[in-house]
Amino acid sequence: MVEVTAVKTLRHDLIIDTDPGVDDVVALLVALASPEALNVLAITTVAGNVRVEKTSRNACLAREWAGREQVPVYAGAARPLQRAPIYAEDIHGQEGLPGFCVQEPRQGLATGGAVEHLIDILSKAEPHSITLAMLGPQTNLALALRQAPDIVRGIREVVVMGGAQTMGGNITPTAEFNLYADPHAAEVVLASGARVVYLSLDVTHRILTSEARFRQLATLGNRAGALVVAILQAYVAADMERYGLSGGPVHDACVIAYLLQPELFRGRPVHMSVDCHEGPTFGQARIEGGRGSGLSANVLWIENGDPQGVFDLLCARLARLG
Repeated sequence: MVEVTAVKTLRHDLIIDTDPGVDDVVALLVALASPEALNVLAITTVAGNVRVEKTSRNACLAREWAGREQVPVYAGAARPLQRAPIYAEDIHGQEGLPGFCVQEPRQGLATGGAVEHLIDILSKAEPHSITLAMLGPQTNLALALRQAPDIVRGIREVVVMGGAQTMGGNITPTAEFNLYADPHAAEVVLASGARVVYLSLDVTHRILTSEARFRQLATLGNRAGALVVAILQAYVAADMERYGLSGGPVHDACVIAYLLQPELFRGRPVHMSVDCHEGPTFGQARIEGGRGSGLSANVLWIENGDPQGVFDLLCARLARLG
């Protein structure tokens, strides 16, 4: 099996689709602190870790904390394409930000919905020009592709936090939460013909917090560092206990780290599908590839990375904020 290392790319025109959630907030702060590499055109929100009203509020708060209130936030889908909604309040708390007293943001949502905005901006974009960072269920993009399939021409790549293989699932023994929450949406995106990159639990469960890395964040001496430490410490404890890990993963921040420094990660081309049939493997990412499989690759599956390199990058970007 051939291992593929990602190649460093130029600046991204970026839309972040997200369901904040703790690790989503960390990802948003890092992305918004990196304007020379990531031109964030918009943030679109979806129900996932908590209900869409709360994910939208939390995205607006992250934008405010980053000092980037000119970036529009559009509220999106409140429920999956087909399945009953599920949430991750047991991990992210009732408000999506454990360890932090949530307040209302100074600035609210942009006018219009996430799906309509995706269709509008992608239909007008130059071919293969816009990157989408998908940090939650892929419902918004799936709805946009169903309504206007030709918008795929405007997509440079779709970089997804989702799926699991060697590390097992985090919502069932086989399924990762984002795919389990809306597997039908993930299948729509896979079928669209867009270039798709997956950062799965295989890699995010290798890039873990530690006491030394918390100290690294705390010594930034700014509000962003203190905020990230506060919300992460409450968040990672559950995964540490569940998996017996020495630290906790910061899943969605790995997507932004990949966009900023893909050379920190390693992956391989695979053929991927998602189990959409009710049963014990519902929501599972099914990976096939290699010689003799007869299936063409449709995903770059990222499965390993440099943990300290990622945390050094996150800290360097968070240090830029107030």
